[in-house]
Amino acid sequence: MKGDASMKKMLILYVLGLSSLLASLSQTIITPILPNMMNQLNTTYFWINMSISIFMFISAIMQIVYGPLVDNKGRRKIMFPTMILFVIASIGCAFSMNISMLLLFRALQAVGIASTSVVAATVIGDLFEGHERGKAMGSYQMFLALGPIIGPTLGGMIGGYVGVFILLAAVGVALVLATARFLPETRPEGAVGQRFSIQNFTKIMGNRTGSALLLIGFTQYFAFYNFLVFLPNILSYDYGLGSKQIGLVFLPMSVLLMFGSFFGGRIQTKIDPRKSLIMACLLNLIVIIGFICLASVSLTLLILTTALYGLTAGISMPMQTTILAEEFVLDRATAVGVYNFIRFVGMALGPVVGGLLYSDGSYGWLFGLSALLFGIGIWIGGTKLKANRQSAFQG
Repeated sequence: MKGDASMKKMLILYVLGLSSLLASLSQTIITPILPNMMNQLNTTYFWINMSISIFMFISAIMQIVYGPLVDNKGRRKIMFPTMILFVIASIGCAFSMNISMLLLFRALQAVGIASTSVVAATVIGDLFEGHERGKAMGSYQMFLALGPIIGPTLGGMIGGYVGVFILLAAVGVALVLATARFLPETRPEGAVGQRFSIQNFTKIMGNRTGSALLLIGFTQYFAFYNFLVFLPNILSYDYGLGSKQIGLVFLPMSVLLMFGSFFGGRIQTKIDPRKSLIMACLLNLIVIIGFICLASVSLTLLILTTALYGLTAGISMPMQTTILAEEFVLDRATAVGVYNFIRFVGMALGPVVGGLLYSDGSYGWLFGLSALLFGIGIWIGGTKLKANRQSAFQG
């Protein structure tokens, strides 16, 4: 019986992981076909890029909407209908005749798929405890890290946006069926739901652990998306690489990001998650500084530092959601929603600020600011986590 229960939990974990992989794919799969989409929809580069920006913006907003809803209504009751909305919106994207239709359906896509990250982290927190929770979060983050690896490759192989969005819709249908069949309602008795208000932010920010994780998450993802967005420009300008070669350079970083997420979940079973988080983040920061110093020396050193960046970032990411799930038990989904919102804001702001600092292959100011902000986040966040741990021991 115990073995059956364990297998059931793992099956649920895989369904949640695949749903989050779909969310990640929805962001990355269209990147290699944007020029073709621009021509087919007779639009400009600015507006076709909005198909990514609007997806990210809506995803960020919906995190803080879904958090209280998932706490109040339940995990399954939110994920099932929102996945159906995602399928409908994906079909709408496939048959969009102009950029206005595409942007509308991309926004609806984001509304639908945004629930998966809140529900997944929350259900994992509900089902797993102690060391097993850390391992489960690591496995979940590994699925999430697959998106940047296979998304652009799949999109380039398919070639056209109709086929890409039909594929997303088909995977969405499969996950709707899997959700209906395998995802139970895990909302604990006594969980008190609430509508979103500014108190959601103040409650998390007022908690030492919560505010520490928000700060670390924001600054880390600020730096992470600067790597994703500006690394192709650096490779093209400094080393004259083409799009296929750039994709190969991304591969080591993406693969090690995935393995880092897996091992990060395991490390938490040996070392306290708060200690291991700060250690992993410090290593991640050191690699960013190494990239600034070595990336222009040779392509080999650039590939090495970006690969190590993926590894150290991957190790630290599952630790953040594990700590958050342990700290906020009855309003776990709300806490995850607020964390994801801040994380998405960091993703969106990184390239915007970076665009003001990056020019003609010069990236020192860009990654220097990223390292500085991340260092401040680690210092303040680490101080808060240490103080909270000491007060817990004294209590």
